[in-house]
Amino acid sequence: MINGSLLRSSFISAAHSITNKKKSVDELNVFPVPDGDTGSNMSMTINNSLAELENLEAQPSCSDVARTMASCLLRGARGNSGVILSLIFRGFSKALNGKSEMSAEDLVNAVELGVQGAYKSVMKPTEGTILTVARESAEKARESLRSTNDPTVIMSDICIQAKETLDKTPSLLPALAKAGVVDAGGMGLLIIFEAMRDVFNGGEVVEKTETAEPTVNTEAVGAVTVDTFSSVVGQYDTVIHFTYCTEMLITKKQDCDDPSKLRAYLETIGDCVVVVDDDEIIKVHVHTNNPGKAIEKGLEFGYINMPKVENMKLQHEKKQMEVKREFTSVKPEKDIGFVAVAAGSGVENMFKDLGVDCIVKGGQTMNPSTQDILEAIMSCPAKTVFVLPNNKNIIMSAEQAVKLADRKVCVLQTRTIPQGMSAMLAYDPEADFNTNRLEMTNAIEKVSTGQITFAARDSDYEGHAIKQGEILALDNGRLSFVEKDLAKAAYKLTKRLVKGDSSFITIIYGADVSDEAAEALQKQVSAKYSSLDVNLINGGQPVYYYIISVE
Repeated sequence: MINGSLLRSSFISAAHSITNKKKSVDELNVFPVPDGDTGSNMSMTINNSLAELENLEAQPSCSDVARTMASCLLRGARGNSGVILSLIFRGFSKALNGKSEMSAEDLVNAVELGVQGAYKSVMKPTEGTILTVARESAEKARESLRSTNDPTVIMSDICIQAKETLDKTPSLLPALAKAGVVDAGGMGLLIIFEAMRDVFNGGEVVEKTETAEPTVNTEAVGAVTVDTFSSVVGQYDTVIHFTYCTEMLITKKQDCDDPSKLRAYLETIGDCVVVVDDDEIIKVHVHTNNPGKAIEKGLEFGYINMPKVENMKLQHEKKQMEVKREFTSVKPEKDIGFVAVAAGSGVENMFKDLGVDCIVKGGQTMNPSTQDILEAIMSCPAKTVFVLPNNKNIIMSAEQAVKLADRKVCVLQTRTIPQGMSAMLAYDPEADFNTNRLEMTNAIEKVSTGQITFAARDSDYEGHAIKQGEILALDNGRLSFVEKDLAKAAYKLTKRLVKGDSSFITIIYGADVSDEAAEALQKQVSAKYSSLDVNLINGGQPVYYYIISVE
């Protein structure tokens, strides 16, 4: 039998293990766009439980541990992988309800119930993913129960099966086979299961280690500035490993050494390193725990100007407090209200102008948790709330919030910002709920969305040999082509989106694009399609240089 203390230790060890190994899981992601990577999302999801698990009484029951774990994971779930992970552990809560200890049969029931819940939550389950790893592990557990009543043996068999299934995921998903990797979500689940197994077998709880996050090469395109680079990379993970954001300008001395040596040194003491130099100046950006060392090294290359050191942990804590103050539960005062997920001041203002009551800051690379979305719903002064996720990796988190809200909630399947805008434009305040849900859904399906971003990693994807930093053009979520010139990519993608019955083109430009460059693109597109309305909006969004909508 497994007691509550041991189960709690296994969960804590699992959380630390996936956190320590999240980079290796992130690197398995096949699609090269910057996103809320699988390992990071699973890590943030399960880490949401640590404080409450540790605050449980000294000898908790398995029921209390599993219930705490499930509740925290549900609220902290980020991205599809995080939601699926939370549902797997909800199975533990159901199977262990009212039980002080966990038997072999309880463990089998827990995994089976978790798998059932995970499959039910996915509209079209894809085999060769975390779902397959979980399902076959549960089947193996049931088979093992026929020959043993030892939960530690069952857990070992689960891990053996999870590894075997993970290894065959490339044969189930061609994209994995082509990239030569296994499924990232399945790998994350295996790491979690193995950490639990080791604790069940008497092993020590894994300690969390501080490791540097990977950097992104921005030199390949030259379109990402130091400031923007910092904002994008900083959104990959809310776990801050290096406290101080350090920036400086260095006026080169006459016999200045090769600036690449400065970069090499900074990479040994931090991450998010950017060193850009010209004939006279070196601009430096680094996240480090030793800003003094960074500045001291910089002095070897010349004179320091405008040094800036900011404590990112304090900034993050302040931001979290601001978010908590922003969303407070309110009494419904009207029939219909709206919550939208968005990033960028211009995009946020667009949704507010269209009638959205509450904005959840987030999107690509910044997947908000179920709790974030729930708080927005609860602060919306309406009896019925429509939620616009505006990103395919946020829809499942939004759907989990439905179960926790004290009012009626409808999650519209908006996968892009333009789809969310079209849904809002289709809303008719004179129509009833069902009519609006139908009309808004129909509006979503009529929108074609193009997105221009950059490659976050080297990749061989769908026949494209992609280098980190190259420009990627996405046509309704699918990689269309790879480019090196931003303006050329945006114009080319717009032409691909326009069809014979198109009437409107909307170009939303991001934080990395100048007004002049955006206006030049609008002029070029207007000249090509003189009969269409071409609108230009300063969205200020991160990650995407351009979001292009064609209707």
